[in-house]
Amino acid sequence: MTTQDVITEEQVRAYHEHGFVVVEDIFSTEDLALMRQTLDELIESARGLTDHTEILDLEPSHAPDAPKVRRIKSPFENHPVYRSMGKHPKLLAVLRALIGNDLRMHGSKINLKSAKFGSPVEWHQDWAFYPHTNDDVLAVGVMLDDMTEDNGPLLCIPGSHKGPTFDHHQDGRFVGAMDPDKCDVNLNSAVPITGKAGSCSFHHVRMVHGSGMNTSGKDRRLMLYQVAAADAWDIRGMGRVGSWDNYVDTMISGEPTNEPRTVSTPIRLPFPEPEKVGSIYESQTLLKNKYFSDDQSVAE
Repeated sequence: MTTQDVITEEQVRAYHEHGFVVVEDIFSTEDLALMRQTLDELIESARGLTDHTEILDLEPSHAPDAPKVRRIKSPFENHPVYRSMGKHPKLLAVLRALIGNDLRMHGSKINLKSAKFGSPVEWHQDWAFYPHTNDDVLAVGVMLDDMTEDNGPLLCIPGSHKGPTFDHHQDGRFVGAMDPDKCDVNLNSAVPITGKAGSCSFHHVRMVHGSGMNTSGKDRRLMLYQVAAADAWDIRGMGRVGSWDNYVDTMISGEPTNEPRTVSTPIRLPFPEPEKVGSIYESQTLLKNKYFSDDQSVAE
């Protein structure tokens, strides 16, 4: 299998021009069945819980006898199935074409936009949370369900990855979201990222994106792998990596390096820290001027 068998040169150009691209048929029916079964088991493990854990982030409507989960934290690090899928040959072929051969998995999560109650995510840039020494950094959205325009798809603002890093602060503290009335970006230009289950979206770390509540009758479960070029180092410090051994352990392609590549990019650090920590959902609850209301079916 060659890279050209998985992603075309036109798709690579589209990623660099627009900041996002969808590539179909990365994961097989068998892959999806295994990932979904594993996810169902993780959701069931929330039964009896009264608060979030290091792995499970609960919906506001969660009850111990009726578990509702909005996020699985760090699946690549915490479950062998998702670790294996993060090294899938087709996935790696696309990543190499977009950001190079030497690659590191610096984060992962599964966002569950469950039918009727899936929580929204306000407009933001991933870059505001974890700026690196260079921006060969992206997020892979593994579509565990079909993503359609009516079940809360990811929304991306084309070309916004080439612009500024917008302020994600409020009253002097980081809230992990942009004030829609104070950012110079046309939010009406947002493109819904749709596709069949097994497809993957790839969006640049500086891309402005968001998503509203899923008010359809269909689940929209999206696993996000956060991948960086091996020479892109988190400027918040070595503590974010954990240790050199952990850095090496998260390599998914090529070779590690202790020589960061630096480029000039607009950076705002996520400090002072948010008053509410735990996940983006928690910090964004403090945002006073929200864009996505609870009854919207547009969406991340």
